[in-house]
Amino acid sequence: MRDVAIIGIGHTKFGRATKMSHELFSDATLQAMDDAGVELKEIEALFQGAALPGFEEGQVMPAAFSAADLNLGPIPATRCEGACASASVAIRDGAMWVGAGEYDMVIAGGVEKALMMGTSFASRTFAMACHAPTEGPVGLTFPGVFAMAARLYSINYDMPLDTVREKMASVSVKNHRHGALNPLAQFYKKLGDLKVEDVINSKFVADPITLLDCCPFSDGASALVLCSAEEARKYTDEPIYILGMGQGSGGPLSKMADLTKPVSRISSAKMAFKQAGLSPEDIDMLEVHDCFTIAELIALECMGFFDWGEAADATADGQTEIGGEIPVNMSGGLIGKGHPIGATGASQVYWVVKQMRGEAPRGNQIDPVPEYGMTDTLGGDFGTLCHFILGRSKK
Repeated sequence: MRDVAIIGIGHTKFGRATKMSHELFSDATLQAMDDAGVELKEIEALFQGAALPGFEEGQVMPAAFSAADLNLGPIPATRCEGACASASVAIRDGAMWVGAGEYDMVIAGGVEKALMMGTSFASRTFAMACHAPTEGPVGLTFPGVFAMAARLYSINYDMPLDTVREKMASVSVKNHRHGALNPLAQFYKKLGDLKVEDVINSKFVADPITLLDCCPFSDGASALVLCSAEEARKYTDEPIYILGMGQGSGGPLSKMADLTKPVSRISSAKMAFKQAGLSPEDIDMLEVHDCFTIAELIALECMGFFDWGEAADATADGQTEIGGEIPVNMSGGLIGKGHPIGATGASQVYWVVKQMRGEAPRGNQIDPVPEYGMTDTLGGDFGTLCHFILGRSKK
């Protein structure tokens, strides 16, 4: 397999969008192509993450229409669906095709326009990524899944639930503070001065999770230009290399031994580390899937950055802040930046690349510039997990 590089990145403003999904994706893609300095004729394939377009705009097969909207011609255009990990699946597929030598340059990313569905319908469609035969009939939604995970975390580590809530709230405070500094974030210039008690005292969604423990519904798109590493420096002096990739699958919750230790996430992270030839100690920063505050804590432990039961205290102590042991979600994460589910994985990669270029928003940039960064994207209730390890130099 050939090495693969990211040479161009694009990202729309997250929040409520007036444009259609194909327009959002075109905006992000054209930004990425302009960033890379490539022409339409050089793009050989398109891989697009999109989770729920049939429910949002009544549009299935969106990738083909995005290719048409971009005047890319009759190139292969593939929609990838892995719930909230859809864009990460798209990027992984695109990178494997380039690595295999089938294509030299592709577009990979994702788009979603969830806000037009409204809260009730969006909640119903999102819940379709749960196991329909066993979880659907009891009315389980994702806040309920992660509320159970928070309670189990309390039990597993003999930590009072009120203490767990305080530690979870520190995730929200951190991520909203960084989201408020990010001009492309849904909560830009908002909620940047939250306190732990504000999160705890906000409206309950699924006990013990409150509204400010949750990420929002969002619209938006993000896209990348991927090419073979040997060609990358023809286009940019700062290619970012994909060093490791992982993907794992999980089954129904009824067959999971422990919600706080999902095997799909553990195996995917290990796959990425093995391919990169790196370990958690080598990684300088993370963008992880904080759909709920407890999800960030679980992710950090499953990926090996903290021992079991230690991420809560580590986060509350500031170890995941700038200057801490491992800065996490300096973009604001899903909680502060927004979560257009089909685009989130590409957005995470976008912000790791920005950090590695030294181009992150003021107040969010890690110093010194990170050498290695990693993303973690979760689809469904641990049904699809993807990880990427990126580096400023090849292995």
